[in-house]
Amino acid sequence: MIKAILVFNNHGKPRFMRFYQHFPEEMQQQIVRETFHLVSKRDDNVCNFLEGGSLIGGSDYKLIYRHYATLYFVFCVDSSESELGILDLIQVFVETLDKCFENVCELDLIFNVDKVHYILHEMVMGGMVLETNMNEVVAQVEAQNKLEKSETGFSAAPARAVSAVKSMNLPELPRNINIGDINIKVPNLSHLV
Repeated sequence: MIKAILVFNNHGKPRFMRFYQHFPEEMQQQIVRETFHLVSKRDDNVCNFLEGGSLIGGSDYKLIYRHYATLYFVFCVDSSESELGILDLIQVFVETLDKCFENVCELDLIFNVDKVHYILHEMVMGGMVLETNMNEVVAQVEAQNKLEKSETGFSAAPARAVSAVKSMNLPELPRNINIGDINIKVPNLSHLV
């Protein structure tokens, strides 16, 4: 099972974090720092698996990572996961990001974090791998984008409604309404129209 997915740059700044186990925010930051320290000091010619840090499970967990340009993609997994399977999942995740953002870069992760979460959610849910076919994930992302574009017209509806009410030619509103013993004073609304 996947315990956490971390993406940080060459300087250790987190660019994307997804924990599948609850940790307080301060602990999450410590985990990112420790993970960066463990991963960044390794040579490029060594394997991409190492024992998890003391904060995220120790020897019971493994850190599996890939370093692409300025970003480290790190998956923290338990012993039931295959190292090679997770390396393949990282590759699929990065290629999917690359396809969705047309040559993904660090800024894409920063400014489109909701889309990155959506892409990851299509692949991994609750720490369990759901989909590893990049074409299926990209198709779902495109369908979501199409849906969002079709709903854009709905988001402008409140502004159009206010404009329509303002342009209405309403007769003068009564100032006082008397219904039996009830007297209602209507406020002057002329400044709204």
